[in-house]
Amino acid sequence: MGQLWIMGCGDIGRRVASLYQNEGRRAIGWVKSRESLQAGQAQGISMRTGDMDVGCFFPRNAFEQADIFWFMPPPSQGEVDSRLRRFLLAVQNAPRRIVLISTTGVYGDCGGRWIDETEPLKPVAARAVRRVDAETALQAWGGKYDGDWVILRVPGIYAHGRLPLARLQRGEPVVCEAEAPWTNRIHADDLALVCQRAMQAAPARRIYNATDGHPSTMTDYFNQVADAAGLPRPPQVPLAEAMTRLGAGMQSYLQESRRIGNDRLVRELGVRLMHPVLDLAGTAR
Repeated sequence: MGQLWIMGCGDIGRRVASLYQNEGRRAIGWVKSRESLQAGQAQGISMRTGDMDVGCFFPRNAFEQADIFWFMPPPSQGEVDSRLRRFLLAVQNAPRRIVLISTTGVYGDCGGRWIDETEPLKPVAARAVRRVDAETALQAWGGKYDGDWVILRVPGIYAHGRLPLARLQRGEPVVCEAEAPWTNRIHADDLALVCQRAMQAAPARRIYNATDGHPSTMTDYFNQVADAAGLPRPPQVPLAEAMTRLGAGMQSYLQESRRIGNDRLVRELGVRLMHPVLDLAGTAR
């Protein structure tokens, strides 16, 4: 058995590492910031630091027959994931399998329709364009080096410490329920479990929507978080007004609506989610 690397070992990476630690297998985490380095070390993860933007990585043989989780986000600008591309160029055919976290944003706006993994990619937001490039790069690597990969398209992630409490405390508005787009989510612990199952049990070169399969509107989500945290529900405004009052990031989310099923995930990976519907118990206080 080769080594287990978590490239971009932040919150989700540490949750994945914990699952393996429970099985007696050590993970090696790769991070850039000192804060992430210390958080991983406190959990007992063997940590490494480096900056993929300047081509900092270990020799190729460090990844020989390794299981690699790629959780590192693309750069914040441009249309290319240069970090992943640089890494793939360096490791060539060394890894056993690479599991990539992508985003459901690659589907763009679907008008609220139910979709699955066969939906054509039509990213709108720049961050989603970069994720499509990451997927493309990984698949090209697989073709060139006969490499094995799995892609997880992930929606919004929630858990304790990953909720919009500050936004609610500021009293920022949301779109009125009738105009609110559909959104999809997964609990951070469930995502970690999905990542592990994808590494261990997925067929080669497979793509999964890593979602709980129970979408709701963005407004309903904010209302449920407010209720769970004991905060006032946010004021609701028409969509046209929201597009002038909210930041660019939130505006981009308001322009996309889709409901995403997880049938392939449950059927092929045999995943039994701990939080199959939005579950805020113990997360919002």
